[in-house]
Amino acid sequence: MYKKALFISLTLLIGCTKKDVFEETPFIGEPLAKCINGFAGEYPCNNYDLLAHISLTDLNLSTAGNDCWGWTDPLTNNEYALMGSNKTLTFIDITDPINPKIMGFLDTQTVSSSWRDVKVFNNHAYVVSEAAGHGMQVFDLTRLRDVVDAPETFSNDAFYSGFGKAHNIIINEDSGFAYAVGTSSFSGGPHFVDITDPLNPVAAGGFSGGGYSHDAQVVTYKGPDTDYTDKEILIGSNANQVVIVDVTDKSAPITISTITYQNIGYTHQGWFTENQQYFILGDELDERDFGGNTRTIVFDFTDLDNPIYHTEYIGPTAAIDHNGYTKGTTYFQANYTAGVRMIDLSNIEAKSFTEIGSFDTYPENDLASFRGTWNVYPYFQSGNIIISDINRGFFIIRKSGS
Repeated sequence: MYKKALFISLTLLIGCTKKDVFEETPFIGEPLAKCINGFAGEYPCNNYDLLAHISLTDLNLSTAGNDCWGWTDPLTNNEYALMGSNKTLTFIDITDPINPKIMGFLDTQTVSSSWRDVKVFNNHAYVVSEAAGHGMQVFDLTRLRDVVDAPETFSNDAFYSGFGKAHNIIINEDSGFAYAVGTSSFSGGPHFVDITDPLNPVAAGGFSGGGYSHDAQVVTYKGPDTDYTDKEILIGSNANQVVIVDVTDKSAPITISTITYQNIGYTHQGWFTENQQYFILGDELDERDFGGNTRTIVFDFTDLDNPIYHTEYIGPTAAIDHNGYTKGTTYFQANYTAGVRMIDLSNIEAKSFTEIGSFDTYPENDLASFRGTWNVYPYFQSGNIIISDINRGFFIIRKSGS
């Protein structure tokens, strides 16, 4: 039986003060299941407790989970999870992580789809999907402050129709530009949208030079290659290669370089280390197509014109890696059937990695299949971490003893 989330009602989370650094905040209450002897209830774990769980049924009768992201209200410091599913985006107040509260739903623009992706900029959520004709929904997150009779069914605050379906949405919060990838425009490459005025998104061009882009990261560059300091740099995970593009001038993006690697299955998603020296890449099909345990590829991007293969990290299971993000010296990897794996990057230069935590939302097995954890969001200042799971819905976890 799936553990369904009707939670222990205890006392509220101590409010956190907004700061420019990540600072974990203690909470009062008991987690849904502590990690004891390798298990939190039915879920295999290492050093992370289960605070709460919400089933797919409670996510507006959804049948499959997908992406998740987070938003912290700058006025109240309340923390919210944005949980995607095949039919809706669910807004969840997780300020009290023991007793998360569903605030409402933003239904799909057109029809259901297994793929829905969301990012946040300037207190607005931007939502895309591979559903036909979906476009980009824009939702003012400050509306969550005024919910009286939860859960509410919301409508868009704005809509961008410059593309139909999209696989993913990326936002550079420094520049105020969104990048939709996997659309029918620009050969599936990034479709640029100016969102500096959040409720009035404006088409700003695109880039087709690298072909179809499955995912990307876009940064205002502060890394070691001083030739590109303060330039807006896009790193695309483009199915069979990684593409580095200078997108500072939206009317004339420039390919800086490309890089491939051995045993390409599907170049899926990657993320910089915080110093922007190394780029950590997940290939979604190499475990299935070539066998072996989870492989994470690391590139040295010290010279953006000449990126080089640095090393690879082989995980403890055969599961397929999906999305990964860095916070400090920890890499949080959504690892499908093996859940979330926390990997220490402090010795990345020496090509040494250590798994320092895990939480497995799919206890049945760790096989190379497309089940289990889709995404992880580790950036809340409280230290609470949210997980979206294809089969079991929404989870909140936290490092044991913190």
